[in-house]
Amino acid sequence: MIDYNKISKSPVELTKQDFVSDQMVKWCPGCGAHAILAAVGNVFPKIGYRKENFAMVSGIGCSSRFPYYVDTFGFHGIHGRAAAIASGLKIANPGLSVWVATGDGDSMAIGGNHFIHVLRRNIDINILLFNNQIYGLTKGQFSPTTALGTVTKTSPYGTIEHPFTVSGLVMGAQGTFFARVPDNNIKLMTEVLYEAAKHNGTSVIEILQNCVIFADNVHKQVTARDMREERQLFLKQDGPMIFGKNRDKGIIMAGNRLEVVEIGKNGINESDILVHDQYSTDPGIHRMLGRMKLPSHPVAMGVIRSAPADTYDDLTEHQIETAKKTSRIQSVNDLLRSGDTWEI
Repeated sequence: MIDYNKISKSPVELTKQDFVSDQMVKWCPGCGAHAILAAVGNVFPKIGYRKENFAMVSGIGCSSRFPYYVDTFGFHGIHGRAAAIASGLKIANPGLSVWVATGDGDSMAIGGNHFIHVLRRNIDINILLFNNQIYGLTKGQFSPTTALGTVTKTSPYGTIEHPFTVSGLVMGAQGTFFARVPDNNIKLMTEVLYEAAKHNGTSVIEILQNCVIFADNVHKQVTARDMREERQLFLKQDGPMIFGKNRDKGIIMAGNRLEVVEIGKNGINESDILVHDQYSTDPGIHRMLGRMKLPSHPVAMGVIRSAPADTYDDLTEHQIETAKKTSRIQSVNDLLRSGDTWEI
């Protein structure tokens, strides 16, 4: 979250063009990353802060070219270490709005340990997780999210590893904000990124991104325009969980699980449909929404979880201020004369 008390508003109204860098964008034509870049360009001016208060951090991978393509401060780190770098950056300068661009391999394989602990600590940074279910930059190895049985360059007979569910990993690590968006819906992505910026804590936005070279159409069954109304559940705060081209399907709680029903059949009406509460501190239904998948359920899109909680950086600042006020050591001179002293 960007703290309105720590960052001054831009004295002039910024536009998307203000955040366009002079670097040539070198992603493949058709790559979903272009849409992500467009959404970030939409949301930064909407946030309304000075350019120098934004920082982009990345690790290694196709996603990690991002800092070059946004005209803000940036740091291109090493493989898997973007969350660690971003953590230090935010704690050292709480007034920055820190954004991380990372991939499914960069964040959840080599960077897995940093990823789960930035979530546990709830440091106030925003993580854009490009999930294309493949290692694209290094030419097509399977990743932690590659579907079981997929043939890749490092799994010629099909991968035998069970993939991570991003939402499950985030919420298992006590994450307070999780959202999911497809790369072909820039409007929704922009809205979700703005919600992430407002959240006080670590926000993770899983972006179902298409890699046209090594995993083309990997998300097609969910994101194709002729299927998405039937296969995506667009969540809105306080809105009923209704989907379908004719808005005739919904989600109810059946015992301890979520169930798809048809509105108007078997006595089901709109009042029976679950209403979304992204701000609930209980992650139970959020976990279930994050796990929904085809063919039995639609895939949940939008902000799934946005629970309020204290942040590591705010608590750190509070400790420092308390120590300054209560410590008997207020200067270097006090320190040198503390404890046992003697003269020679």
